[in-house]
Amino acid sequence: MTHRDDFTEGNVRGQLITFSVPILLTNLLQVSYQFIDSLWVGNLIGANALGAVAVASIVISVILSFIFGINNATLTILSQQKGMGDEVGLSRYLNAFTVLLAFLSILVALVGFFFAEYILVLLNTPISMLHPAQSYLQINSLGIAFLIGYNFIGSVLRALGDSKTPLKIVFAAVMLNTVLDPILIAYFNLGVNGAAVATIISQGLAFLSGMYLVLRQGLAPFPTPFIPARKEVFLIMKLGIPSGLQMSVITAGIAAIMSVVNSFGPHVVAGFSAAQRLDSIIMLPAQALGTAVNSMAGQNIGVNKWSRVFKIARLGLFYNLLIMVITAFVIFVFSEHLIRLFIKEADSLRFGGQYLRTIAFFYPFLGINFVLNGAVRASGAMYQVLVLNIISFWMLRYPLTFTFSSFLGDGGIAYGMGFSFIISSIIAYLYYRFGGWKEKELFSEA
Repeated sequence: MTHRDDFTEGNVRGQLITFSVPILLTNLLQVSYQFIDSLWVGNLIGANALGAVAVASIVISVILSFIFGINNATLTILSQQKGMGDEVGLSRYLNAFTVLLAFLSILVALVGFFFAEYILVLLNTPISMLHPAQSYLQINSLGIAFLIGYNFIGSVLRALGDSKTPLKIVFAAVMLNTVLDPILIAYFNLGVNGAAVATIISQGLAFLSGMYLVLRQGLAPFPTPFIPARKEVFLIMKLGIPSGLQMSVITAGIAAIMSVVNSFGPHVVAGFSAAQRLDSIIMLPAQALGTAVNSMAGQNIGVNKWSRVFKIARLGLFYNLLIMVITAFVIFVFSEHLIRLFIKEADSLRFGGQYLRTIAFFYPFLGINFVLNGAVRASGAMYQVLVLNIISFWMLRYPLTFTFSSFLGDGGIAYGMGFSFIISSIIAYLYYRFGGWKEKELFSEA
């Protein structure tokens, strides 16, 4: 194990910064897939098409959430294996993850393709957006294995301490997507379908180039696939199922909130969709810090260096607060200018600007959950984080959004979401401080 990717020794502050910044840039590039799609669709086709892409994108996230949850379990299992220096165990768990994800990606592709219309109808998708949203969803479902595959490669490398290679892989793919979008949308007149095809081609490149680099340079000990042992599958599912449900709870909660937004009509859907594109970027520093804390804490839990685990979490919270306060100021000042990047319609612009100015005051609370849950997940306490997310989204965020919007109209959407940030961050801290996650013994339990 080299010093570069060994987080059990050395300066925690420097390691957290140098490790999380490439994760942040990689996440930024990944989000830019849909961000770039939204820019081209909103400007070349219009607000209605932008809303269709946004609704379909949420459905894609819901469908993928369970698999991504299992994928996220790689950070916990592989980082602890890395910390313990168990190369044989590391290779066997890599094989088990590969076999399981290959099977599940086929299943998810079939569900996304054949049940697209039914799912969109359940979300109260406006009739004018239904057909383009269905096409966008079905095309993306056909290339779902690429998306799952390159995300898995990135998770493996980050668990092993390498956050720079995933950045290089995704950068090349995003550049291709940026070029293909206007060509397929406008030149070939494919509309929203062109945006979907461009995304599939780009993600396919990311997956193939990622596999080439990993195998050629020996970045991870991937063996020739074989049937995994029962105990390996058991541990992956023991962590992966609640982790997958965490993601499902989050993305289904977002979809439920979208159903509230949809009830206010197309102009609110379009304005909210534009704001959510910005929200997805604003959350990236917190998500990157959460991922970095998960991987770094996992290695230290593997060798029982708990003082470093707590220091990693404290620094993660400090950096998150600093970044989010600055972000909130920028968003409040430039809200309408940012929304105008996506849409020009007056009613949608009004709502989007109003939403961002309100939600900006709550941003400092947004990332606390990501950081603290990252530390808790590193121990293998997945069911506990699942409960925290159920509370956050289904007992707080959706009910508060529904209630505030019922009394305040579309302006209440931001207040409901914002107050849920505050309450859920308090609950996450109380569990981190007083909960029993520190007593987990992951591999002895397996």
